[in-house]
Amino acid sequence: MLSISHAATGAFIAVKIGNPILAIPLILLSHYLEDAVPHWDAGTGLGSGKKTRSDAIKHGIVDLILAGIIVLVFYYPRFPIVPNLADASVRNFAPYWGAFVGLIPDFLEAPRNFLKYEPWFLKPLNKFHHIFHHSIPSAIDGLAPQVLLLIILWIFR
Repeated sequence: MLSISHAATGAFIAVKIGNPILAIPLILLSHYLEDAVPHWDAGTGLGSGKKTRSDAIKHGIVDLILAGIIVLVFYYPRFPIVPNLADASVRNFAPYWGAFVGLIPDFLEAPRNFLKYEPWFLKPLNKFHHIFHHSIPSAIDGLAPQVLLLIILWIFR
């Protein structure tokens, strides 16, 4: 999935649950479940000769920027980035820490995918992530479930 989908889902779960102890495992679970849905993402085609590493990095950076914008558009009015400091609780930052947690599995995989570097301690985590990951080459077919997901998250936010 694109970072946009993972970040928006993580923000949604964090806002709805509020408590990080409960929300973080659900956010991580949602990441793997979303990756099990056939999808297109910034790394699709990398290594097949259809996309260069440079292109994948550029697409990944744009994807992360758009993920941040989507989370702000969805939640900024209710969750300002700098809330009232007298009431600065973890709940006030829920969409932002939720979005970050939703991206952790991809952040851990990024050195391997984009830099051809995988520290030994990340190999088991990345192998687990790969079990769920199901990319498809068609951007149109692979973006459809993500657009639908974003519409649902927007409606229920």
